Amino acid sequence: MTVVRLRNLLEQNISAADRTAAMAKLAEALVASEQPAEALKLLADAALANLPDKSLLEAQANAELGRWEDALICYRRAAASDDSPSHADALFGQAEALRALSRGDEALRVLSSLRTNERWSVRAQFRSVELLLEKQNTGLAARLLQSVQARSAVEKKERRFLSGRIALAQRNRTRAMELFAPLLKASQGVTQPLVVATLIALAEANLQSNTPGAGDDFLEEFIEHHPGDPDLAKIFAKLDQLYAAERSQSRHEFVRWSNDEAQPRRGLSLWYLARAELRMGHPDLALQAFDQLRETGAPISVSAGASLEHARFQLQLGRFADALAALDVARSRQSAGPLLDRMNLLAGEIEYRAGRYDSAVRAFQQVAEIDSPFAGDALYNVSLGWLQQRDDSQFAAAKHDLLEKSGDPQLAADLLLEQGLLQASRHRNEAVASLQKFVHDFPNHPRAAEAWVALAELAFHSTPPRIDEALKHLVHAAEGQPSNVATERADYLAIWIQDASDGADDAKLITRANDFLQKYPASSQLPAVRLKLAEIYFRRQDFPSAQTQFEILAQQNPGSPEAEKAQFFAAQAAMQSMSSGSLDRALILFDRVVKGNGELKWAARIEQAVIERKLGKPQDALTLYDEVTRGEVKPAERREALCGKGDVLYELGTTDPENYHRAIALYDDLAAEKDAPPHWRNQALFKKGMCLEKLDAPAEALATFYTIVEDDSRSDRQREYFWFYKAGFNAARLLEEQSSWQPAAAIYEKLAFAGGARSGEAKSRLNQLRLAHFLWEQ
Repeated sequence: MTVVRLRNLLEQNISAADRTAAMAKLAEALVASEQPAEALKLLADAALANLPDKSLLEAQANAELGRWEDALICYRRAAASDDSPSHADALFGQAEALRALSRGDEALRVLSSLRTNERWSVRAQFRSVELLLEKQNTGLAARLLQSVQARSAVEKKERRFLSGRIALAQRNRTRAMELFAPLLKASQGVTQPLVVATLIALAEANLQSNTPGAGDDFLEEFIEHHPGDPDLAKIFAKLDQLYAAERSQSRHEFVRWSNDEAQPRRGLSLWYLARAELRMGHPDLALQAFDQLRETGAPISVSAGASLEHARFQLQLGRFADALAALDVARSRQSAGPLLDRMNLLAGEIEYRAGRYDSAVRAFQQVAEIDSPFAGDALYNVSLGWLQQRDDSQFAAAKHDLLEKSGDPQLAADLLLEQGLLQASRHRNEAVASLQKFVHDFPNHPRAAEAWVALAELAFHSTPPRIDEALKHLVHAAEGQPSNVATERADYLAIWIQDASDGADDAKLITRANDFLQKYPASSQLPAVRLKLAEIYFRRQDFPSAQTQFEILAQQNPGSPEAEKAQFFAAQAAMQSMSSGSLDRALILFDRVVKGNGELKWAARIEQAVIERKLGKPQDALTLYDEVTRGEVKPAERREALCGKGDVLYELGTTDPENYHRAIALYDDLAAEKDAPPHWRNQALFKKGMCLEKLDAPAEALATFYTIVEDDSRSDRQREYFWFYKAGFNAARLLEEQSSWQPAAAIYEKLAFAGGARSGEAKSRLNQLRLAHFLWEQ
């Protein structure tokens, strides 16, 4: 209300002196009401240039914004005059800024100068104890705390709390809990911040003691009775840690509180309910909780953090539009500051991951172009965005700007590596030069191994593969203390190198693949490795192992393109297996492929028909073939179904000769296809000839066989040997049965000079026929 009243006063017609005084009060009120960005804007007004506490207010505002470097400068400026009433306040603030910047030794020196200050002495010594604990110097912390002369009840309670922290740091958890517990029962001298700190410390003691269930009662009771506490977020965060550590995961209290109207408890309950659901493997329920939180009107301090987490989760799921939607609602309510900068950075990351690099650059530039603690990260990402867009001039400009502002040569190395890796992923010719320059100029870079692995990949994927060079690069990668990312990529590549090497040892390859599956259970390359492992087992005719790997692949990647293929190949492996029930299992797996309605649907139906034939169920096989021929199938699948149906009818011809006629009709249909490849046409005609033989029509059968031999001998036709030879030998056999030796010899001669695999066999038979029947005289 103070801010509103002062703003209304400034809108009125008041004197210059009153206006300046009101502006000064408003600046103080804005800092106190956690509106630091507005406070800094106001303090930049020339009317407040001579405000005595201006530097201190600017320091406090920058501290609230997380701009600790700027805050430190302002605190030092405020503390420059020993006579200033705020000199000691500024010194303490300076120590806080140094602590935030991880400059603990400097902070301790500043705090030591306050030990003689009557107002700040005890507080400065308490803060020094905390810094010593952060430095794990528990002995000095204990001696310093013992020397502190605590007078008031508040100081005595805080000293007890710090004693508990020292005991906890010394792993004397029982003693720590004994010191903490009374602070939660007493009311006199225990401030709200101390209660919160004690609750968190007590929970930590229980976590370290592996008794998380004993620590959650205190936190739950506090949340129950303080639904609007300003530090409730810290309590929820610690309670969530305890729940996560418990053997039996709990979310009951989160559910109960999420149905209560009190804020911020309701919003925090929904946020941590979403986390709990994720932990328990219920992503859909987690998303419901996030959506419900967005509709509850939770304070921005809660909804902003939850929206960031919600957006990150949607990003993990690859739902880019939903991730941006989760952010946009919070961004519209969030005032300028580090949290808004984080949101804009995440928005840029979402756009980047979605491949919308121009939008990503714009989002990153929003942060890069302002005074933000994340400006350096944003500018680095701007450089990557231009790199992705192949805009070399903009990339060079952003890189120059980044290096000039940061003064960090490491960033130049990072960008050179990213450039080389991106070029490699796009198979650009300059990738090798970029990566070689990187490993030459920065041999000790923490990510040097990634460059060596990328060089190995480029060598392996070249035409022809340079396997020896790839192996040498992998040796360099192993020597450079590779990161987990580099090690995973190197191990993945090693599998394919092993597979491509001359005389590849399948046993070693199986070991490599299995080691990869065990070592990297969350790898994105897992499907490819498991598929390769299954293929190797199939190649070795270890069909049960192949089937197992294919089925695991399908189960772990449902809905993916690999899943359908894996189920199909698992079924094929089951068909080859000699185990009992393997054909029934294959039928089930093929049926799953059919129900998936994917690319292999009709191929699976055809395989099911083949199995039904093996199981002695010809009518079931015919039904399946009919389904394929009536469906919207590819020409090759229709041909296979027509031929398969004809084969079943041929087999049924032994009990009913009319089935031979039905089979002939199907074979004629197949042979008449205009665009049918030669092997389908020749197969259909050959099988028609076999049917005619069964119908005791040798002349018609001979004419059919002869059609294949004659047509396949034409120079304008693509040569097909398998059915050509089968038809030729059958035609010659029929002629020999009729004692037509010369025509039979002519057939064998055609076969002998065809140049196929059975030419030698035909030539031998021709010579036998000539010798037996004196055909050389004719």
